Amino acid sequence: MIVLCLALSWVSPHSSFAIAESDSPSTSGTLQSVLEKKTLRVGVSLFTPWTIKHPDGQLVGYEIDVAKQLAKDLGVKPEFHVLDWEKIIPALLNREIDIIIAGISITPQRALQVNFSQPYDSSGVSLVTNTLLTKAFKGPKDLNRRDVIIASVAGTISEDLTRRIFPQSTPKTFATSQEAIKAVITGAVHGYVEHEPITTFAALDNPDKVDEPLSKPLLETKAGFAVNKGDADFINFLNAWIIAHEADTWLDSVHNYWFEGVEWRKDIQKTP
Repeated sequence: MIVLCLALSWVSPHSSFAIAESDSPSTSGTLQSVLEKKTLRVGVSLFTPWTIKHPDGQLVGYEIDVAKQLAKDLGVKPEFHVLDWEKIIPALLNREIDIIIAGISITPQRALQVNFSQPYDSSGVSLVTNTLLTKAFKGPKDLNRRDVIIASVAGTISEDLTRRIFPQSTPKTFATSQEAIKAVITGAVHGYVEHEPITTFAALDNPDKVDEPLSKPLLETKAGFAVNKGDADFINFLNAWIIAHEADTWLDSVHNYWFEGVEWRKDIQKTP
């Protein structure tokens, strides 16, 4: 796998951008705790290409690259905690992790529980369907029937969107995207609403069984880092980090590698 990394002078722990660990007053905030322990506990969830478990057991993906660079700029080590999606915010609130870096969409409801940074990424939510079960359907409106089962991952934007766009359908939630895609492939559900490019990969990997019928996403979302309430200094650092890495195009480069390219898929299991 190609490792995307820019050797920039300002990201050095000795540069003016790095946070000084000495001569600063001790606080009880998460950021200071991370600097003192020299470890950043990162909550992630398995969604391709955000976070993927490589066949050799290592974690790779867009969010893994982002978390590693963030930890490097802080001068600390990243410690990854892989969690089911519905458990990721509770883990943050219970102080089991320091930050969520998992493509978590910014919503008002979630902002009541956590503090979000400004957006560092965006993606669309789309739809895939079982080709055999929907071959007689004339359009998306045919999915809005009680006898049609639409899958989503529990606790995600996709679950809320499914209930809103297809209110007459029968919703079915799964703990992971892998389970939901398997349900589409086997015909256990008619369709699956999920972030791109998960939907695109599912259709590409299973062309005879899975179709991506829509030319445009159902919804565009923006993702941010999530930290606990009261961590204003952490949010300030994260926003500065995002601004700097948008300016030097590092975020765009890493995003394009994982979301626009396909080279990384050659040595990774093709299950989203």
